[in-house]
Amino acid sequence: MRAFSIPLRTRFRRVDRREGVLIEGPCGWGEFSPFPEYPPAVCARWLAAAREAATRPWPAPVRDRIPVNVTVPAIGPEQAHAMVSASGCATAKVKVADPGQGPAEDLARVEAVRDALGSAGRLRIDANGAWDVDAAASMIRELDRFDLEYVEQPCATLEEMARLRRLVDVPLAADESVRTAEDPLRVAGLEAADLVVLKVQPLGGVHAALAVAEAARLPVVVSSAVETSIGIAAGVALAAALPELPYACGLGTVPLLAGDVVADPLTPVGGALPVRRPPVDETALARHELHGAAARRLFDRLAAAERADRSGTGAGPPDEAADR
Repeated sequence: MRAFSIPLRTRFRRVDRREGVLIEGPCGWGEFSPFPEYPPAVCARWLAAAREAATRPWPAPVRDRIPVNVTVPAIGPEQAHAMVSASGCATAKVKVADPGQGPAEDLARVEAVRDALGSAGRLRIDANGAWDVDAAASMIRELDRFDLEYVEQPCATLEEMARLRRLVDVPLAADESVRTAEDPLRVAGLEAADLVVLKVQPLGGVHAALAVAEAARLPVVVSSAVETSIGIAAGVALAAALPELPYACGLGTVPLLAGDVVADPLTPVGGALPVRRPPVDETALARHELHGAAARRLFDRLAAAERADRSGTGAGPPDEAADR
């Protein structure tokens, strides 16, 4: 096992670096990188995903490239415009409702992104469950002047999203509300969303995520947890194995990191990622590897996740308030 810590180029949802543990096995490398506030029961699923990547073959791909969006953090409009223009992507996801910011900042950022994309580009926003129903309805109507493709997790609960869906015309996507194979049934039963966003690590691996996609019976967008290229490769494997992929995926997040653990990172080219699995590069890893007490802290988190998994406490729902 190898521990790492990589700074983010821009603070992203209260996080300024990504830390985790890389696990090597007969099938390659897996990444365990739950966010700092997650308890062991939640981390157990992230550990399952890392172990699957290291020890179990992924499903056969049905496509060789994955269209992706550029992810725009809660940054100023000039920086947002430059980020989208430089990305080469025809789709952008813009973070809104960030703590400490207000509607004016969101409007300016989204307007700048629309200008950078042009009228033909696709623009989606992600509120990470920060709005109540009334605030969401008001902001969505205001922001839809920029022609929104969909809104990701506008409210924290599916019940709120179901109410909101009856008030707005813009499609809604469930993200944090889908973390187990049973959750899509609740989405469908409540008619709370038009599509679902799936992330491999929080769902426990590529095979588990495929089962969730099958249960959802809704269009799927595969997104990242802001991982290194090792973790992104698992998301690419999921997107490559889905029977249909109607939307650009949120897997183009490696440029948010100030480094990587591979020699040839999975960064978008022409708005898409190739379906490949880069190995850990010793020289690249050496720049970000942790040792001593810093590494033991992350190894201890992994051990706690392992204990939670063995005790059965890792099977429950995640702390949605802390999820990304």
